[in-house]
Amino acid sequence: MLTGIVDLGKTNARLVLLDEEGTLVAQRQQSSSTFDGGMGYRALDTAGTEAWLLDALASLGTMGRRLKRLFVTTHGAAVAVIQGDTLALPIPDYEWEGFNEHRLELAAEFDAFSHTLSPSLPRGLNMGVQLDWLSRHCSGTMQVAETLLPYAQYWSWRLCGVKASEVSSLGCHSQLWRPFDSRFTDWARSRLWAEKFAPMRKAWSVLGTLRPELASRLQLPRDILVYTGVHDSNACLARYMRHWPRMTLVSTGTWVVVMTPGAPVRALSPGRDLLGNVSVRGEYVPTGRFMGGREFALLCSGANPLLANVHCLKSLLDVGLQILPGFESQGGPFAQSCGHIRVGNSSLSLDQWKQGFSPTERASAASLYVAQMTIWLIQELGGVGPVVLEGPFANNPVVAEVLPALLPGAEIFAGADPVEGTARGAWCLTQWTEPKAATPLLKELVPGDSQFGALVRRHHENWSRDLLAY
Repeated sequence: MLTGIVDLGKTNARLVLLDEEGTLVAQRQQSSSTFDGGMGYRALDTAGTEAWLLDALASLGTMGRRLKRLFVTTHGAAVAVIQGDTLALPIPDYEWEGFNEHRLELAAEFDAFSHTLSPSLPRGLNMGVQLDWLSRHCSGTMQVAETLLPYAQYWSWRLCGVKASEVSSLGCHSQLWRPFDSRFTDWARSRLWAEKFAPMRKAWSVLGTLRPELASRLQLPRDILVYTGVHDSNACLARYMRHWPRMTLVSTGTWVVVMTPGAPVRALSPGRDLLGNVSVRGEYVPTGRFMGGREFALLCSGANPLLANVHCLKSLLDVGLQILPGFESQGGPFAQSCGHIRVGNSSLSLDQWKQGFSPTERASAASLYVAQMTIWLIQELGGVGPVVLEGPFANNPVVAEVLPALLPGAEIFAGADPVEGTARGAWCLTQWTEPKAATPLLKELVPGDSQFGALVRRHHENWSRDLLAY
């Protein structure tokens, strides 16, 4: 029997097939996209994604007859407005700048940060800000709409016809959820949104079976189980929760998300985007993040990330390389700052950086920047227990050298699973109620060359000192 993981990230959409032992059997992928929704805002291309997903399922051939379970995991900060059995409005893209329209006025209406653990974030990163904009500009539709669904549960509904909500999606800096009280915020209640969200279900609960019309159209079994689904970073965290109740997870992708279950709540700072997420079990999780994947690509400036290497980085540090945040304004501890690239006494524009330095140099320097920002978040949050690096950066040789150098004495691991952490976590959730959990596949990251470590630590001390001026 096979399990299909539908992993819809902000950058890529994937269908991952795993067998009963969790071994990767097949995978399909395409880029995620947005479009002008025709309602005055940018929207997620759900029609294009659905067409791709159904084609991918139909293309499974004989493998499709072995498909037993479907589990959806998606990025956060997205909400679907449903009328009857129809998507009433295009699902907004949280990156659309128009959501900044009433940001300051709205911030005064939110429940206190001590209750929500959610700061006021740029654009539509607060799900409630999207709902406010839709209520202002699409008021007729919003008034008659019957149901609101978080993004993962929208797709689960499309697959099985059952509407549900889930706590990790609602607790993802939405301004709609109070983690310590396990309820909707007063603001969400006063705006009458709380009553429109579908009933709460556990991420690992079976919602139903594949819609009969889809089973017939795609030539798939009619008894395929469809689960509630989950926020992607929390899927990645879930795979470790039964092994380490206190740990530090670094989940990487478009966003680098540092999650520290067991760390103190006093470390949170809304001004630095140090916030609280909610685990699949409803527990508070101190979290920090920055748009690391996006910033990494910008600093690579077209360079192949696989070119990053420690030898090249050492040469850059010897000539005084320093990269200070930030290069994306969509959240993160330095979202209001303008990033700087310095070599010696010279400040470089991105064009000068691209023209004056080789692809290997750019990839190596971008990797150092991501590692330093990750360390900053871990230390600010008071990260506890073992540190686990998941996602694309788990295979980056510069990141793998810099983290142990800057966290001497800490246990640091990188995911060694051939299945990426989000998809693996989603697969684990389909077996959440089984007594024995699969042991995570990890490789330990240990300090390398002592001279390089000393060089990186001196550089990081200077970098950290310069950040004090931010």
